[in-house]
Amino acid sequence: MEYIIFAIAMAGLVFMFILKEAFGYKKSEKNFIEKLYKEYGVLPPKEYKPGQLEIISHYFEKHKDGFWIDEITWNDLNLDEVFKRLNYTYSAAGEEYLYYVLRKPCMEETELLKREKIIDFFYSHPDERVAFQLIYSKLGRTGKYSIYDYLDYLDGLGSRSNLQHYLALILLIISIGIMFVNIPFGLVAFGIIMVYNNVSYFKVKNEIDPYITSFAYIFRLLKTVRKLQEHKNEVLKEEFEILKKCSSSMNGFKTGSFLLMSNGRMSGSGNPIDILLDFIRMGFHLDLMKFNQMLSEVRKHISDIDQMITTVGKIEAMISVGGYRASIEKYCVPVFSKGMEVKIEDMYHPLLDNPVKNNIHAQRSVLITGSNASGKSTFLKTVALNSIFAQTIHTCLADQYSGSMFRVISSMSLRDDVQGGESYYMVEIRALKRIMDLVKEEGQPVLCFVDEVLRGTNTVERIAASTQILNKMSAQNCLCFAATHDIELTYLLEQIYENYHFSEEFEGNDIYFTYKIIHGRAQTRNAIKLLGIMGFSMEIIDVAEAMAGNFLETGIWQMLD
Repeated sequence: MEYIIFAIAMAGLVFMFILKEAFGYKKSEKNFIEKLYKEYGVLPPKEYKPGQLEIISHYFEKHKDGFWIDEITWNDLNLDEVFKRLNYTYSAAGEEYLYYVLRKPCMEETELLKREKIIDFFYSHPDERVAFQLIYSKLGRTGKYSIYDYLDYLDGLGSRSNLQHYLALILLIISIGIMFVNIPFGLVAFGIIMVYNNVSYFKVKNEIDPYITSFAYIFRLLKTVRKLQEHKNEVLKEEFEILKKCSSSMNGFKTGSFLLMSNGRMSGSGNPIDILLDFIRMGFHLDLMKFNQMLSEVRKHISDIDQMITTVGKIEAMISVGGYRASIEKYCVPVFSKGMEVKIEDMYHPLLDNPVKNNIHAQRSVLITGSNASGKSTFLKTVALNSIFAQTIHTCLADQYSGSMFRVISSMSLRDDVQGGESYYMVEIRALKRIMDLVKEEGQPVLCFVDEVLRGTNTVERIAASTQILNKMSAQNCLCFAATHDIELTYLLEQIYENYHFSEEFEGNDIYFTYKIIHGRAQTRNAIKLLGIMGFSMEIIDVAEAMAGNFLETGIWQMLD
């Protein structure tokens, strides 16, 4: 009787523990759902470890056909930080697709309108958005590797066959049959074969276990697809049809998968059922054979898996864009025009806390002059980012945006290549050459941004070469935005480039920048005055001002006494 009471008590404790865990899980899920409703537009906490963004880029690396934002332009515009600001995703699929979207401007307005429908639907339907975000949170991320790293690892296994496992199984069955004829001999044969099977089992198990993570993510992906399809959604009709077709092709992958994917497999849990199943696995290699069969299915349907990752990722990436829209003060949906132009009203930079808004309407190339630190570079980056946003997340940080479909490229924040042994000038001319090459290629118009052309060489050659380079960049298929300190260029190129500038104001020993773009060339210089503000002696300031003034009048530098 005591044993029965003890057993009942233990069963009760186990039941209470399970109930407690279930209650805790439900409470945690409820809190997460409430947070999704209340904190829409609040960036979810995410730690980016060193090298994490390189891992996130692997979906893009697998799909970078056609035009894409190259490394120089990506770094010029600090798009790593911009991506982090846009990243409201909860799964690796969504995160990697969002990176891909930002890196791969779309040249088809129909595709951008499809994205807009998804963005707008989830933006205006909070219940559906939260339900989808909950599903994506359960799909989760992939840790220190990309989804595509896991899929690539499977290729490292080479070709695999179940022949040896079938042979071992047949020999085991034969030994059992021998027992009915000669028990001692049959038992000995059975024992030898079981020992061999056990030893060979662990050898193969240790080889395949690291790869089971890939299967685990595919299972989570298939579960996510099933959960998403439970929500009837006319906006996602096309996406759901793709997911249905691709997931149904994976039925062979799922059938019997419990033999390999069971949480109790070789876990040492002490559960009698798990122990029994482990002995069966070791003796009959059922899970090893299932692994090879599942591997074959994955390889056979790798395009379906890729399509599911793409479609699932696309949906969450668009939900993420909606979260970004909810977080910003002002945005607009871009309008695309046939003529080669850019027209933006009250645009601002996504990474500035208190940005000064500017307007621009460029129907020909633009040359910007102005003082140091007056806002030229920030303006170029703001135009470039809004142009990229228009063709990626279909969201511009402005009151109004209209323009052509562009291939965007830049040469702005370059550095010496110390390891490669190249000077700044060599790095710069290589960067400019790739722009010239892109302009020559057929395709959509090029929108290029150049900050201080050929700053790495002497004045005379810089002005001569810059004039010719900027002239060629302002070709029939290119709209160029360039910033320079060389006022001479504003005269040499005034028939080709529209002149704009930024200015500043001095009050005593302080300098104030308006950061507002003004039509026309710059008329003031501040480099020498800034020396005074920073504490240099007035003797240096006065003599330098006199030398500069004399050169502007005579064109000849005065020799030092």
